[in-house]
Amino acid sequence: MTELRTMGVEEEFLLVGDDGAPVAKAAAALDAHGGPVTDTAAGAVENEFMEEQLETATHPRDSLEDLAREVGAGRSRAQEVADRVGARAVALATSPIAFTGTTVSRLRYLEARRVFGITAREQLTSGCHVHVAVADDTEGVAVLDRIGPWLPTLMALSANSPYWQGDDTDYASFRSQVWARWPTSGPTRTFGTPERYHAAVDKLVATGTVLDANMVFFDARLSPTYPTVEIRVADVCLDPGTTTLLAALARGLVETAARSAAADEPAPEDAPELLRTAAWRAGRSGISGDLVSPLTWRPAPAHDVVGALVTHVREALVDAGDMDAVTDLLGTLWAGGGGADRQRAWYAEGGGDLRHVVDRAVAASQA
Repeated sequence: MTELRTMGVEEEFLLVGDDGAPVAKAAAALDAHGGPVTDTAAGAVENEFMEEQLETATHPRDSLEDLAREVGAGRSRAQEVADRVGARAVALATSPIAFTGTTVSRLRYLEARRVFGITAREQLTSGCHVHVAVADDTEGVAVLDRIGPWLPTLMALSANSPYWQGDDTDYASFRSQVWARWPTSGPTRTFGTPERYHAAVDKLVATGTVLDANMVFFDARLSPTYPTVEIRVADVCLDPGTTTLLAALARGLVETAARSAAADEPAPEDAPELLRTAAWRAGRSGISGDLVSPLTWRPAPAHDVVGALVTHVREALVDAGDMDAVTDLLGTLWAGGGGADRQRAWYAEGGGDLRHVVDRAVAASQA
């Protein structure tokens, strides 16, 4: 591709009541609003797997500034929908307060609940998916084969789920642990060609373990719907600036990988078990401890690993005009702390009241 790559973002939000607990009101909220919002300047708003969630999606954008504006507008629109039923839309990747999830009453979702049991029943987790345009499946697979070592760093930047069922898990992203229960989640091997990628997906579906190709939940995959690489590792980010940062870095990763493939540089052959371990470390520590450096496969401070990621994609960021924005957004993140750190600080500030955490997160979600 010679033009600037477009990028789009899907964000999932919890619906909570005045007491901070999740409320099963997504369908009612959308009905009261006249149905799913699918064609507006602010993008789409619709329901997700659980009744306690709403999902937004931006249009494809080639300007980071335009994407940031639409991310903010999407969050405002999600709150407008939630207002219809007296709920609040909050960017928390797991609920701090204990919950019992309610599966959306669609045949496919109900079948998933039957087949996957507690994995589906407890899947009240909210992620952030970034789509970046690719020319075709050949370029897309070349990208997938090259970005895997850096995906845990994106997870660490987004980590925003320290609490689960009322307890502090000691993880920065416990959503990543809950999500890992799905049989097709996680990192992948090097595929080499689109034929090998699609054959792998077909074989997974043929096992009868997943319902269809849409349930192939790789950390990054070829989108089943759009001409994009879909990067799926991130928690929903506490504030919209971090979402914008993730999108810029994701586009930088895709562009850097595509250039590497065009130059006939070999893809790394890092084993999936090594990538999975690095992802676990990122989910445990977030940006508050060591991560596994893709340059050495040894522990290194998160600040250094994030810096190495920026260096890795610097040329692509500069060419897209995103370097200054990424520098500013990273500065804000380092100064304020990651989502998990801020939630724990709010918990202490509120004297151990998880409702206070949710209240503060609601305000941060619309910042």
